[in-house]
Amino acid sequence: MLIAAFPAGPLAANCYVAAPGSGADCVVVDPGQDALPGLTALLAEHGLTPAAVLLTHGHFDHVWSAAEVGDAHGVPVHIHPADRPLLTDPAKGVDPALAARLADLLGGPPAEPARVAEVGDGDVLSFAGLEFTVAHAPGHTPGSVVYALPGGGDPDVLFTGDLLFAGSVGRTDFPGGDPAALLDSVDRVCLSRPDATHVLPGHGPRTTVGRERAANPFLRDTGRT
Repeated sequence: MLIAAFPAGPLAANCYVAAPGSGADCVVVDPGQDALPGLTALLAEHGLTPAAVLLTHGHFDHVWSAAEVGDAHGVPVHIHPADRPLLTDPAKGVDPALAARLADLLGGPPAEPARVAEVGDGDVLSFAGLEFTVAHAPGHTPGSVVYALPGGGDPDVLFTGDLLFAGSVGRTDFPGGDPAALLDSVDRVCLSRPDATHVLPGHGPRTTVGRERAANPFLRDTGRT
């Protein structure tokens, strides 16, 4: 299995591609702000063709290029319905100060992708020879989800968006954030899995469930490890 990534935009949001291997169809996870150059290079490097776009949540730094990628390749863009409004009105997902600057930072309001598919807890999505299971994981945003991908003999993989990072957890001070719900989501979706499970977060380096269980101060100090 091939999983490759690059940080996109000023906020360095991780954009991932997952495929059975080179020269195959792939799934794109979180093509955010300024993601197109890096994604185009990655697709060319490995000979990949997008079959679907998966969004972990609706914040602009994770979804800004989703419509362009989805529409260019004629593939569906998947998002939880609670975050779907953020696709066309990103200001709803941030604090008032940042919302006032978004038009200057990003230009006019984005268009919704031509093909939007809403996802829910427990859904199983099959694309590019891969099978992703959706886990609704609110707290960072109401519609945050984690996509779980079986490792095929290797440890499973979790695309956690801004739920869980290496050494940290997602912020909850934006509209729709909920600290208790976020920690409950980490418990249910991440810490319930084997220590070897790979965690591919929305920002920063990869980690594992075991590493975060043992050393993440935001989990240890709350007694949730």
